[in-house]
Amino acid sequence: MNRLPNECPVCGGEFVVTSVQCRECDTHLTGRFQQSTFAQVSEEQLAFIELFVRNEGKITRMESDLGLSYPTIRNRLHGVIRALGHEPNDEFSTLSEDERKKILDDLENGKIDYDEALRLIETREKQS
Repeated sequence: MNRLPNECPVCGGEFVVTSVQCRECDTHLTGRFQQSTFAQVSEEQLAFIELFVRNEGKITRMESDLGLSYPTIRNRLHGVIRALGHEPNDEFSTLSEDERKKILDDLENGKIDYDEALRLIETREKQS
């Protein structure tokens, strides 16, 4: 089954669902129906969300399931957050996004290991 588009291909306006139908008894409802917040995410992002929930939000388990690094998974999570209309933030962190990205890039590129990345993040947050 095709996904419902979020916007009009002609003018870019928001599509509104105005009719639904039961597959079993053919009952029809007409009106204006609100779409799910998750209608904003791609199929790939929806699969990511499902895996994230199944893994109880534990990125280390996601690393194992997906065969991806922590920074890559975190970036995908940020993409989902943005697709849902929010901006990722770390309200409890004093480490800037650039500092965090550098540490995570170094980790992903093998310049530092997990323990060193964790130590750098903890040290820099204590200094702030």
